[in-house]
Amino acid sequence: MIRVYTGGTFDLFHYGHMNFLRQCSELGDEVIVALNTDEFIEKYKNQKPILSYAERYESLMGCKYVTRIVKNLSSEDSKPTILSVQPDIIAIGDDWKHKNYYKQMMFTEEWLREHYIELVYLPYTSIISTTILKERIRYGK
Repeated sequence: MIRVYTGGTFDLFHYGHMNFLRQCSELGDEVIVALNTDEFIEKYKNQKPILSYAERYESLMGCKYVTRIVKNLSSEDSKPTILSVQPDIIAIGDDWKHKNYYKQMMFTEEWLREHYIELVYLPYTSIISTTILKERIRYGK
């Protein structure tokens, strides 16, 4: 059984989220999503999510590609949540390729190797995002 782990906010669940989770499901047998709490999002992004944790949870559970959702309780340090899932793969959008994902998640390549976890970058659906949706709503575009 290959476990695929990913994490995020998944606010205003849209086609880009679904496309990413479909790609995750093609990597393994289980897709486990670490869902960020409202408090973490507000602290990290300096704004509240549009949808509450419970609403985002239910939206994700309705996606056929998601096997299980865990709460990202460890805030900035993702290692405890990752270890609780024991994934084989961590999947992230390739929009992170030119950012410091390791620093963001507070782990190193060595830490991944020690835990036999592979990091996989998946193609990001750039034509849609929560930010784009917010702009459409705000400005009617």
